[in-house]
Amino acid sequence: MARKKLIKTFKKLHKWPAIIIAFIAILFAASGIVMNHRQLFSGVDVSRNLLPKNYHYNNWNLAAVRGSIQLDDSLLMYGNIGVWKSDDDLKSFEDFNRGFPKGIDNRKIYSIVSFNDVLYAGTHLGLYKRNTTENSWQKLEITVEKERIADLEIKDDKLLVLTRHYLLESTNGKNFKKIQLPEPVNYQRKTGLFNTFWELHSGELFGLAGKLFVDLLGLVTILLSVTGLLHFFFPKWIKRRKRIAKSTTSLVNSKKKNLHWHNVVGYVFAIFLLINTFSGMHLRPPLLIAIANKQVGIIPGTHLDSPNPWFDKLRRIHWDDANRRYIFSTADGFFFADENLSEKLIPAPSQPPVSVMGCNVLEPIGENYLMVGSFSGMFVWNPQNGMVADFFTGQPYHAPQGMVRPIGANTVAGFVQSGDKSWWFDYSSGAIQLNAQNEKSALTAMPEEIRKASPMSLWNVSLEVHTGRIFEHLVGSFYILFVPLAGICLMLVLISGFFLWWMVFRKKQKKKS
Repeated sequence: MARKKLIKTFKKLHKWPAIIIAFIAILFAASGIVMNHRQLFSGVDVSRNLLPKNYHYNNWNLAAVRGSIQLDDSLLMYGNIGVWKSDDDLKSFEDFNRGFPKGIDNRKIYSIVSFNDVLYAGTHLGLYKRNTTENSWQKLEITVEKERIADLEIKDDKLLVLTRHYLLESTNGKNFKKIQLPEPVNYQRKTGLFNTFWELHSGELFGLAGKLFVDLLGLVTILLSVTGLLHFFFPKWIKRRKRIAKSTTSLVNSKKKNLHWHNVVGYVFAIFLLINTFSGMHLRPPLLIAIANKQVGIIPGTHLDSPNPWFDKLRRIHWDDANRRYIFSTADGFFFADENLSEKLIPAPSQPPVSVMGCNVLEPIGENYLMVGSFSGMFVWNPQNGMVADFFTGQPYHAPQGMVRPIGANTVAGFVQSGDKSWWFDYSSGAIQLNAQNEKSALTAMPEEIRKASPMSLWNVSLEVHTGRIFEHLVGSFYILFVPLAGICLMLVLISGFFLWWMVFRKKQKKKS
């Protein structure tokens, strides 16, 4: 009797949550497959007019602008919109993107510098130089496998190119020397739990084979969702045909085959789907808060098991000329390095907070001071004496105790300076002028030409779907619960489905054999 009740409970737990979650599971799976192959889909864009209004650019928001570089008689602004040339007053803009491959993802720019009177651009998918003869960007070959450029900097007569793994240096802008940074003081071979869960969820933890296997899990999820919905509707279709006195044989046979494959595929992949779902749930708030700052050992033989102590950890670089040292922003915080990169890197004893999403602004402001901006806020930092203060309030910064929100009140996405005027860019609100005296000093409205030329990449649309942010316009801030609730629902469906197969269908198969 207890067994029958248990089976009945499992059937309810499997049926109704599955019907609710099936469509969402298909969205998760399809978007996840796209996200696993960013370069493959980099040329595919989606018009922002097809997306909810909160994805339409307004006042240069949504990380449209990350930084700028002053030229002789003009200014270049760059970021997620690519790069645009403007006059010093920022009133008119000229498209400066010629030469980048098709697709907005191919002109996602992190940094632009001028070296030997030549412009260099570090993008998400490679390093480019400006060909002044043809007025276009040309991609440069660099000696690294992953060409994602994190930052660019100038040190004396050298161009410095920072990837997520290595530092490259060149004296001519053509030939690059790859440098693996020394390990930090008191180095332990550990990585962030967030990184481990991220790579486990995408499959990259086990290389290309792992990513393809996770793609397969996505296809399995779609198959289970479709066959599950069909199983729910088959009885209704059969009853309808009986009512009109038509044969139901083919439908009954289809129903049996459909259930058979639903069960077989489900029990074979159940444990893998559970692991994938559990890891994915922890990549978004609120569960992200519990793992954001946790360090764990590196799993041997995985993608993270690298002899490079800075594997996938480098984010920004600043050459401190006055003190002849490097300052690196990394996933583990800020570090100092000697000029020759011959000694172990030293962690900054006192440093500003930086969001897990990385440092977006690292600008010198006067002697010995840096402006540091991320989704944790904007701070003034003196690396010499360790002073850290909130940029806006001037109040000294004190590190909070325990778990904290991964983002702050000011989500700093970029910074632009033109002459004596400067603006910082909030991810949601857009351009905000510093020390604005009047409305005339406000940054000009985002031109329609830039809006039209700046769609959203399919990869970014997939990310918005995968994280549930695409539904924010419908449910407001409750969208933050989309991933954990959907994850719990999926795990409930998977666990109840496995036990149903174990207690009911497996037994039937044994009797037949």
